[in-house]
Amino acid sequence: MAATDHEAGTDAGPDAGPGTGAASLAGKTILMSGGSRGIGLAIALRAARDGANVVLLAKTDKPDPRLEGTIHTAAAAIEAAGGRVLAVVGDVRSDEAVSRAVEGAVSAFGGIDVVLNNASVLTLAGTLELTPKRYDLMQDVNVRGTYMLTRAALPHLLHAGNPHILTLSPPLNLAPQWLGSHPAYTLAKYGMTLCTLAFAAEFAGQGVAANALWPRTTIATAAVANILGGAEMVRRSRTPEIVADAAHAILTTPARELTGQVLIDEDVLRERGMEDFSQYAVDPSEELMPDLYLNP
Repeated sequence: MAATDHEAGTDAGPDAGPGTGAASLAGKTILMSGGSRGIGLAIALRAARDGANVVLLAKTDKPDPRLEGTIHTAAAAIEAAGGRVLAVVGDVRSDEAVSRAVEGAVSAFGGIDVVLNNASVLTLAGTLELTPKRYDLMQDVNVRGTYMLTRAALPHLLHAGNPHILTLSPPLNLAPQWLGSHPAYTLAKYGMTLCTLAFAAEFAGQGVAANALWPRTTIATAAVANILGGAEMVRRSRTPEIVADAAHAILTTPARELTGQVLIDEDVLRERGMEDFSQYAVDPSEELMPDLYLNP
């Protein structure tokens, strides 16, 4: 891809999707941690429909009976949706894998426009139940992974026309019910948010946007089905497409106009004129389940 694709601003596209206006991610390159399934894949597919380039750094190389999808099935779906894709099998905890993903993005597509910090480990254990190994895993993937992937990509983001860092992490709600329920997971997710807000402050002068995005309700993903609440909670959830549409709206906004924010998916789309969210409900007859961290 020509370097001018990274020097241009947002473009008009024929398939902007609901609530996102006319801006497009056509020709933009997104470097994403994870993305084999769930919210990450939904965001990648939304970008692919514009004609974006997607670089996936994910470790699911072979099918797992507990989880749907691999990096290879995700890559095929992105291509089928109209995007170009580079699949990098690797772990975001590995500096070597991060370097391969960044170098691959630049080699294949000429630069990096967006870093999407999507990979995350979920363990809702209390302090006495959590093993040191699991604690380290959450810190390494959630916090260190966010920091190091962004750090590696920043030299290229600084040359992009509309550079964005977007992290899937929650607002900093210090209510005791969240601090006390699963401290290690809360620390790891809040660490992702703090990294992102720090990047926004550090690189504001260079025009690099950094924002966090979180859903207002639970989202129908494997984590919700397998860890949080099973089929009943899935029925009370929204589909990943609401987060994907909100992410698209953020990433097509001029970087200097939106940075240093912790954004909620529904709020982002409401601000862009959407009023009816029934299309995202798994079961419109069910009462939606609010997501973590949003209620005191």
